[in-house]
Formats: sequence, C-alpha cells, structure tokens
Amino acid sequence: MIEFKNLHKRFGKLIVLDGLDLEINKGGIFAILGPNGSGKTTLIKCLLGMVIPNKGEIFFEKKSIHRQWAYRNNLNYLPQIANFPPNLTVIELINMVKNLRPKAANSEDLIELFGLKSFLDKKLGNLSGGTKQKVNIVLTFMFDSDLIVLDEPTNGLDPIALINLKEIIQKEKDKGKTILITTHIMSFVDEVADEIVFLLDGKIYFKGTIETLKKQTNNDNLEHAIANLIAKQYA
Repeated sequence: MIEFKNLHKRFGKLIVLDGLDLEINKGGIFAILGPNGSGKTTLIKCLLGMVIPNKGEIFFEKKSIHRQWAYRNNLNYLPQIANFPPNLTVIELINMVKNLRPKAANSEDLIELFGLKSFLDKKLGNLSGGTKQKVNIVLTFMFDSDLIVLDEPTNGLDPIALINLKEIIQKEKDKGKTILITTHIMSFVDEVADEIVFLLDGKIYFKGTIETLKKQTNNDNLEHAIANLIAKQYA
C-alpha cells in the first residue's frame, strides 16, 4: 500500500532520513518507533505531504505522491498536538472539518462514545487537554479511509477513553484498514500492533513482529527489547 524508496531528508546540516527504504502492505497495525530525532515524525510528514524529501520517492497504492494531493482524501491523520482555534466551539470545528472534506462523515457515534455531547457548545480554548484529544479522535475516525495515521494517539486520555480508542483501532483493522501509529508508550504498542518498524538515525534497524524482536533480543519485555536494540546499535 505504501512504499518509501531511497528517501533522504536533511534540515541544514542535520540528516534526518538517510536513504530509507520501507514497504508497508495493506491491512494491519504498524507501529513506527524510535527515540527522539530518529526520523519517524519526518517520515510521517513526508507521507502526508507536509515535508518534501530532498531525494527519493513515496508511492501510495502504487502511485507516486509527488506533486499530488488527491490521495490524501483516502487517509485520516491524528496529529500529536490537538491545536485547535480557541474561539470555535466543538460542534463548529466538527462541522467545519466535515465541510472541508469531500466525503461522507459519521461523527454522532464517536461523540456519544467519548462523552462529548455536553461539550459540543463549549469553546475549544476552554477544554482540558484530554477532552481536546477526544475531539481530535472524533475528527480522525469520522471519515472512512483506507489509511489511518495516528501520532501519539494516547496523549491525555483517561482509562475509559483509552479502552474505547483501542476498540476503534481494532474495528478499523478488522475492516481491512492500514493503521500507522507513532508512540512512546510501549505497552500500547505491545497490545495493538501487528508489526513494528524501528528507526534510528534516519535508517531502519528492525522491521517485523513484536515476537520476532523479543526473540532477537532475548527479552520478553518490549520496552527492554527496544532498549537492547538501541544499545546494540551504539555499542
């Protein structure tokens, strides 16, 4: 479904992506992991068209995304920071986003699921971080798209909201969707991901199942397995 070929990106003298090659097949949950500065956010932003690589190509459903935009209508994106216009109400924002995208949206069930009915007429600038994240999730999942990109989706969520998020992700997977997740919460990855991609210094150091990584590092704990992988690369 997605292919990155020989991707290079630098910001000034800082090399962020260094000849990265990655192929992600359709269907399943893929966690893109790595320490701060490893290139994972830049990789996602290249896919979204928010960052232009210096070299290399990105293919979405076998078509290059270079100078294209229509492919974005078949993906949903949850940004790490829910940075909304503070003077808009929740319902005004939801309706605005619906009007911006040329496809059907279903927000009612999500609003009910995350207990947002009483917040619909409240201004976004007055909401807590956790409530903003729930709005963020509604905006992401109210559209039916084949690719869903989630950047730190668990930020600020209470236990019930987190359970609901996990259930939504699983339902989307069951529909055959492809879900990319970036997060530092290894317990969340261990629970939901089918495969992980581990980046370090702009290159891929591991791609495969969690069980394979645990066996490779001789560790039953994912967090320790990742730490072991990093230590080996810098040894």
